[in-house]
Amino acid sequence: MSQEKVETVHRWFEALSDEDFDAALALVHPEIEFVPPGGQAPYRGAESLRRWMEPDAFRRQVVEPVESVVGADRTVLTRQHITAKGAGSGIELDLISWSVWTFDEDGLVTRVEVYLDHEQDKARVAAGLSD
Repeated sequence: MSQEKVETVHRWFEALSDEDFDAALALVHPEIEFVPPGGQAPYRGAESLRRWMEPDAFRRQVVEPVESVVGADRTVLTRQHITAKGAGSGIELDLISWSVWTFDEDGLVTRVEVYLDHEQDKARVAAGLSD
């Protein structure tokens, strides 16, 4: 099941990058909790997550997994590369971040926590990979 979890995370990123939001939402529990970085308020529920996925701030965004590690207690830690271009400003975004994915017994994503690149240690702890 652990490799299946990693593949689910990678399929979610692919669906998000392709703007196939229905395919992305098919991989998550209806009561998912998505916690963005920087102390932002979490998004709760699939419809709330859809609103986050459909931002009008970017013309296009691409999220590619760089590495994924199966963590403890049904989690996957992923380092991802994000590129995007501002819709109005044209400003280009290019960054690395970390995410911790938690799964239920049916293999659906129930929680995603996103961490900035410098918060790798926090992400590892959240995934159960560090003391």
